[in-house]
Amino acid sequence: MEIRPTTDQDLDVFVDTLHAAFGRFPETPKENGGGVWWSALEMDRSLLAMTADGRPVGTAGAYSFELTLPGEVLVPAAGVTAVGVVPSHRRQGVLSAMMRHQLSELRARGEFLSVLLASEALIYRRFGYGPATYTQRLTVPRHQAGLALPRAHRTADAPATGSDIGAIELLRRAECGEILEEVYDRYRRAQPGALSRPHRWWASGAGQPPISPAPRYVAVHRDADGIPDGYVSYSLDKPDTLTVDETIATDDAVSTALARFVLGHDLVHQVVFKHFPPEHPLRWQLANFRAGEVNGDTDWLWVRLLDIPRALTARGWFTDGELVLDLDDPFLGEHGRYLLTVRDGKAECVPTDRAPDLSLDVSDLGSVYLGGTTPSTLVRAGHIRAHHPGAATLADALFRSERSPHCLHWF
Repeated sequence: MEIRPTTDQDLDVFVDTLHAAFGRFPETPKENGGGVWWSALEMDRSLLAMTADGRPVGTAGAYSFELTLPGEVLVPAAGVTAVGVVPSHRRQGVLSAMMRHQLSELRARGEFLSVLLASEALIYRRFGYGPATYTQRLTVPRHQAGLALPRAHRTADAPATGSDIGAIELLRRAECGEILEEVYDRYRRAQPGALSRPHRWWASGAGQPPISPAPRYVAVHRDADGIPDGYVSYSLDKPDTLTVDETIATDDAVSTALARFVLGHDLVHQVVFKHFPPEHPLRWQLANFRAGEVNGDTDWLWVRLLDIPRALTARGWFTDGELVLDLDDPFLGEHGRYLLTVRDGKAECVPTDRAPDLSLDVSDLGSVYLGGTTPSTLVRAGHIRAHHPGAATLADALFRSERSPHCLHWF
């Protein structure tokens, strides 16, 4: 078997092989070639697994993203995608060979982390990926959608913002592509766990709504100066259900204004927010706390670290301290022990022979890296070993983020 890089001329073979792996048929592109998810593929970052007689049996790709780390730090991230093996060649080492080849290529490019969305949770942990952000679905019946008055009243020291002095304009998706791109980019730069959406995604309509050209209504929020600072994309998929693709807001007041807009929509029985951050305040804002029904709680972004010192010194930190991490990377056959020292929001990470505070797998480090999973949770689950009392508590304090990480982008 040969694993080789692809070029633009391999696009059709790549897409057909991937669809065969998932038992599906490709949808028909728009006349300009856009409007399908693969129109954003980077063929110079993709791989084909070929048999000795030249048949394609596996695919793996990667996008060039920026990931927002705690501390509003933007770093390059490889977005692993389009991974599949045709059914006739599964459980023969094809997937492992492709993943090992891809990780080697990412390191050769100088990248120190990669991310993916896992089609199956059992697959990617063995390759060093760990779930790092989470999402859920929130359903609110229209007749119980009233928001309570806030108990924290505004004072002279807290001037009006967002919904108090802004306005909402209703547009159709085809009318506001540039607005969506600009507002999303402002949002993702301040949201830990968020990924960039490169311009070519918007230009080609790749991905899911509101990036894709699928018909949608978009409520755009503008501040007092008329500058867009939030939007909500939605559709009425059923006669009685308003489904929100995503809500993007630069502050909580704007988010509340947009929620109030969709929850007040006439002629619907329920509003479904299908990509909802677990720690979003909306449930607390409902007059009836039980009105919001949460389901579909699932993992979203998985993180894999490729250069431990670079990754740990890249993100922002909010507590001082020292921690010795004994780290195992079984897929790449690597092991290291590192002293993490945090002072004044910056970290140093160097090899050490000091006794460890925590022993963990690289996939566990990926899970805690963005602050969305506490080390103590993984200690209690039996994934991480704490070598003394207090180690997990210190790790929780060190790895916390300024806000819960969340990723909306589908790739």
